[in-house]
Amino acid sequence: MNIGYLLNTYPVTSGTFIRREIEALERRGVAVKRYAIRRWAEALVDPLDIAEQEKVTYLLSGQTKALAQALPKEIMIKPAGVGKALPAWGKIAKTTPGLLRPAAYLAEAAALRHQTEKDGIRHLHVHFGTNAAAVAMLCRLMGGPSYSFTAHGPDEFTNPEALRFDLKVQHAAFAVAISHYARMQLIRWGGIAHRDKIRVARCGLYLPDFQPVSDSCHTKTFICVGRLCPQKGQALIPEAIAPLVAEHPSLKILLVGDGESRPEIEAEIARLGLEKHIELLGWMENIKVRELISECRGLLLPSFAEGLPIVIMEAMALKRPAISTYIAGIPELLDRDCGWIVPPSSVEDLRAALRDALDASPRRLVDMGQEARRRIEARHDVDGLAATLEGLFEKALNAQE
Repeated sequence: MNIGYLLNTYPVTSGTFIRREIEALERRGVAVKRYAIRRWAEALVDPLDIAEQEKVTYLLSGQTKALAQALPKEIMIKPAGVGKALPAWGKIAKTTPGLLRPAAYLAEAAALRHQTEKDGIRHLHVHFGTNAAAVAMLCRLMGGPSYSFTAHGPDEFTNPEALRFDLKVQHAAFAVAISHYARMQLIRWGGIAHRDKIRVARCGLYLPDFQPVSDSCHTKTFICVGRLCPQKGQALIPEAIAPLVAEHPSLKILLVGDGESRPEIEAEIARLGLEKHIELLGWMENIKVRELISECRGLLLPSFAEGLPIVIMEAMALKRPAISTYIAGIPELLDRDCGWIVPPSSVEDLRAALRDALDASPRRLVDMGQEARRRIEARHDVDGLAATLEGLFEKALNAQE
């Protein structure tokens, strides 16, 4: 079976779960061709991501001349296909800002159809229901391969009307939601008539990479992993821990990641005099992040907006409880049996959860960690996800015969 994977930007530091998914499919004998519209603008850190970049065919990055020629060529060789794509393109264009972006979608769709035909790809899977899903849909209408897409959130559901999920689900062979929350959103915006097309298939981990080194860790250190940005809520951490350092002088928070909220976080740390208690480490290799999680008491992720955070799965797989917020798909993963779940934006509740985690007995931490690992093994094994996807891909391919 030959399948194409299409993303807007790939690989990216926060997209390890997609690489794991592709690798799991390849272990099952599925040949996966990687496509992306553009390269990531930032430097990749993990060696596996750097190696992965060499496997990707880019439609835009380094291909400006070829992309400019793609649509005129398509009009010449498949005018009927372009005509079939234009009504859907017109609806997408109405909700897409500017003129250049919707025009680029048509050109990218034409280039993608040429490339997938050359590569012998009959089905494309897209991660995220944003512009790459629009390109895959237009490519399909031009006569290209069938497509499916995985919706994650939260950004996809911030302005869902503009993304025209009704069109993307209508023309897709199927759609995947990473949680029941995401499935609800796709049914809401894609249309109840297409609900049978929308399957829940949760992101997964390659569990051999996540072997716990101990059942629990009794340091007073917590780790927060993710882009430093408003939706992750890291700027609340200094205020939340400020009163706790008197009770627990060795309390420390490690922030792994970088982003636009860094100056705000640094200012809060300085204002509250917490330089010895909060450390900003920047982006790190995945293996180093796993080591740090194993060395910490638990994970801290006070997010305002999420899909279903992979880093919570990673901490749970390593038998570490998590503190996070009850938004989107997080309650489908985390509860008081394996962590703490608090209202988003509530500094008081976040502080109370941290205090409870700091005061928790060794036995309680062990029980939480064991339950966390059990849930990940049962629900988030990437090889199980790959088996589900392979079945869906096979069904989509069979429908073409």
